[in-house]
Order: sequence, then structure tokens, then C-alpha cells
Amino acid sequence: MSWPPVRRPGARRPEREYEKVATPKKGRSASAQSKPGRSLALILIAIAALTGGMFASGHTTPRLGIDLAGGTSITLRAVPEAGNESAINKTNMDTAVSIMERRVNGLGVSESEVQTQGRENIIVNIPKGTNSEQARKQVGTTAKLYFRPVLATEVSGGGTAPSPSPTGSPSGSPSGQPSGKASDKPEATDKGSGSPSASPTTQGRAVTDALKADATPSASASDKATSSPSPSASGGTAEAAAGKLQEQYAKLDCTDEKTRSTVGDTAKASDPTLACGQNAQGQWQKYILGPAEVDGTDVDKAQAVLNTQTGAGWTVTMDFTDGGAKKFADITGKLAQNQSPQNQFAIVLDGDVVSDPYVRQALTGGNAEISGNFNQQSAQELANMLTYGALPLTFKVDSMTTVTAALGGDQLQAGLIAGAIGLALVVIYLLAYYRGLSFIAILSLLVSAALTYTIMSLLGPTIGFALNLPAVCGAIVAIGITADSFIVYFERVRDEIREGRSLRPAVERAWPRARRTILVSDFVSFLAAAVLFIVTVGKVQGFAFTLGLTTLLDVVVVFLFTKPLLTLMARRPFFAGGHKWSGLDPKSLGAQPPLRRTRRPAAPVDPKEA
Repeated sequence: MSWPPVRRPGARRPEREYEKVATPKKGRSASAQSKPGRSLALILIAIAALTGGMFASGHTTPRLGIDLAGGTSITLRAVPEAGNESAINKTNMDTAVSIMERRVNGLGVSESEVQTQGRENIIVNIPKGTNSEQARKQVGTTAKLYFRPVLATEVSGGGTAPSPSPTGSPSGSPSGQPSGKASDKPEATDKGSGSPSASPTTQGRAVTDALKADATPSASASDKATSSPSPSASGGTAEAAAGKLQEQYAKLDCTDEKTRSTVGDTAKASDPTLACGQNAQGQWQKYILGPAEVDGTDVDKAQAVLNTQTGAGWTVTMDFTDGGAKKFADITGKLAQNQSPQNQFAIVLDGDVVSDPYVRQALTGGNAEISGNFNQQSAQELANMLTYGALPLTFKVDSMTTVTAALGGDQLQAGLIAGAIGLALVVIYLLAYYRGLSFIAILSLLVSAALTYTIMSLLGPTIGFALNLPAVCGAIVAIGITADSFIVYFERVRDEIREGRSLRPAVERAWPRARRTILVSDFVSFLAAAVLFIVTVGKVQGFAFTLGLTTLLDVVVVFLFTKPLLTLMARRPFFAGGHKWSGLDPKSLGAQPPLRRTRRPAAPVDPKEA
């Protein structure tokens, strides 16, 4: 007969299961467990900073979409050009809609709508809060973009425009081909290295010669210089056209808004024209421009770049198509041989000169860089105009009306009532099922709501975010996503208590498993929102954007508020003692009692061994 082994003196007793406590790994989670107040302080500071920024910006409410707050509706009509009436077709109209939508809608959350109506109309709806005149310019002045040589320019109202100093220098492109660099006119006049401005008489003669050269390209410069007083028929026509244009130029006043809106409207791409534009000092300048040498469609891509290698600051880089590269090389080669201002080319957007850089050499690399007195905003605006400015059709503003939000307001009220009912049901469920734990859940919901509201209020003026009805639906859906994260964590804690553990170790042991589940769930929700945002347009993007934003905030709230707050509450007798209203009562949860060791009877001693 065999006897149980005798426990030797000094042997360690086996540890009881209910005494085991998860030990945090050194250097990773010990700080979060011992000092949860840091996480709480961090998120409260973030809320305070966002709230302060909201009041400082003056935007204390989210910007509403056109269906909730009304806005401006602009009707654009495609105007057929002589001899090219067939250009008004579905392909070109869809291209125009795409370009306009990218320009006015930014990130796709400003809730501007661009859509075709019939064969030749485009409707643009822009939410309230956008200046109607600015909105008209954003969509109505994107018809034609041209690069024209500058023949003459001066400050409108008197005085000759400052002559730029040639500070630009060519730089190598990544492909090894030379890429040109045209420097925009600097804000401060630098005449030390620049050529002096020509006198009015000399300038007028140069303009006349340039116009005659465009009219009679076969004539050489020497022929024009020594031409007889009796011009030929074509020469007489060129002289008359030049004289008429110079007379109009002398009378042109670009400081008058009405004059600026009509100058250059009737000019063809192949004809010289007048134009207006603002210089770096904010003064209006008037221009005589030659025929368009490069079309906006010849620009393949343009972007704003911060050039830190040469210290040029913000610049605009342009990449041309194959055909555009050849045209640009030809015109810059001609301009580089002239003196100021006839070594400049004007980037003209429907009669408005948006930039007039000068060149020092032919730019033959298929790309160019415009540098000068740019900041990030002005560089980005010019890049957008170069990229999206050239529409395949010319459009005319037919009407501009104000849209009311009566229907959207009724729908919003119904949606808010539905959301309030849903939130009330969630709170009642939490109170009935989780009791004391519902206090933590409700506080977490309030923190999530505060973060969502302040961020949405700041995104309105920052990126043009507009809260529409689908976006409100996304925020309501987010209530369930956030509440689900709390429930996952609470249930993990209650499972640990059911196994016989006390609250403090249960909170720490439950967190790793709950954290993994919460992250996977939120990742799936965010991925769905991201895909929906990419593949859709218009109002659905507002829903996707709000859903993605609130999903990210759910992770922030659970990690920096819910878990640290529960860690602190676990130290309070009300929760740690398992009060029946705490939601963590071991008896009501059906917890297993701790395992107890029973003393084994002493083993008998064999007389023989004694």
C-alpha cells in the first residue's frame, strides 16, 4: 500500500488561483496602472485647448451643409465657340464637373455639389458661409487658362510697374534634363541688377513692333526697324490694330471693378488683348498681352513645394505635356532675349493675370519652377489654378440664387429627436444593467461628444467641413460604436470577477483582452468609412468622414479616459467592495468562491523505518 508523499519541512505551498494577480511588464503598462491621472489630465487638457481654440477662432458651432443651412446655387451655361459647337458634349461636360468639384469641394467634406443639368448647364450648390461672389469666381472664372507674353505693363492709375531683378537660376531636374526656373516679381523693388524700365515712347514703339511681328511673322526685326513710311496693306492693318490697342490701354483703369470684369472677355487666344492683375504690393496693374502661346490644358500637373535646398521658400512647380513642353520652350526662348517687361509671360485666367514671372533662358526640360514672393497659401492657390483652371469649355453665369433650408431643418429636427431617443435608450440600458459602471460610461460619452463637437467646429473654417444630414447620421451611429467599446471592457472585468478575483486585479487582467477586441472592431469600422469616403462623392462622403472621425475618437476616449477612470474607481470602497449598486457585486454576478486548501491527514510512519 502506497502512502501520499509527505510534505517536507520548508517546502513552499502551491499558490492559490484566486491569489494570482497580473504583473505588468516592466516599462510598458506599469505607469498607466499606477498613474492613471496622467491620462485623464492629458485628455482634459486636450478638450480645454480645443474649446479655447474654438472660441478664439469665433466659430463656436459646426458649419452646416446646404441642406441644413441653405446656401448659394449657381447655374452655369456652356457657351459654344464659333466653329467648335460640337465641343459641348457629355465628355467635356463631365470633365468640367470633375474640375469644378475638385476646386470648390476641397477634401470632399465642404458639401458643395456640382452636377450637370440638361445638355449645356452645370448647377453648383455651395453651403451658407461662403461668400457668393467668391463662389462665383471659384466656378465661373475657370473657363480658359493661357500663357501670354507681356508686351507692356504699368501700375493702373499712373507709374510704371517695378522691373524685377533676375534672381532666378536654372536647376537640374531628377531626370537629368535642365529644368527652368522663373522667378516671380519680388515684393521689394530691386533695380540694382535689373534693366531700367523703358520710357513710354520707347515702350510704345516696342509694343507696336511686337504686335506687327504677331501680325506679319515673316518679317524680320531689321525689316520692321527700317520699314518705309508707306506701309503695306498688312502692315497698315497691324499699325492700326496696335494703335487702337494702345489707345484702349491708355484709358484702361484696372482699379474699377466693373472694368476688370469685362476686360479681355472678347479676346480670342490668337489675338493680343488687355488684362488686369495685382502685383506683390497689392496694386492693380494693367497689361498689353500678346497672343496665347501655351494653353492651360498643356499643363500636366502643378503643385506648391517648399524649397529648402536653395532657400527659395514656397515655389510652384509645373510639369507640361509633351506638346506643351515644346510650346513652352519656344516662347521662353523668345522672351529670354528681351528686356523687361517683355521677358515676362502672364498666366491669364479669364482676363485676370494671376502671375507674371520673367525668364532668363529657354526652359526646355518640360517642367519649370516659379519662385518669388510666395507663402504657402498663395503658392497653393496658383498651383490649383494651373492644375484645375483650364476647363474644356467656356461657361457663363446664368443665375445665382439663394437656397433656403426649410426642408433640411425639418429633417434635422426629426433626426435629432431620433438620436435623442436612441441615446436615452442607451443610457437607460446602461443604468439598468451596469448600475454604478454606467457613471463611467456616461462620462465617457460626454467626453467623446465634447471632442467631436469642438473638432467639427474647428474643421469648418480649417478645411471647409460642413455638417449635413448624412453626417449627423454618422454621428448618431457613432454613439453605438462608442457604447460598444465600453461594454466590451466592462464585460471582461465582470468575467474576471466571476472567476473569483478582486476588482483591482480584474481591471488590469481584463484590459489586454478588451483592448485587442476594441482595436479590431474600431479598425474594421474605420476601414469601412475610409473605403466609403474614397469611392463615393457628395453627401455620402460627409457620412463617411464623420463615421471615421468618431471611430478614431472612440479609441482616444477608451484609452485615455475610460480605462484610467475605471482604474481610479477600482480603488474606491464602493466599487472595490462590490456594492450591490456598483454593477460589480460578486454575488449578483455569480462569482465562484475562492478555492480553500484543506489540511491533509498526517501520513502514518512505518515502524520499520522508525
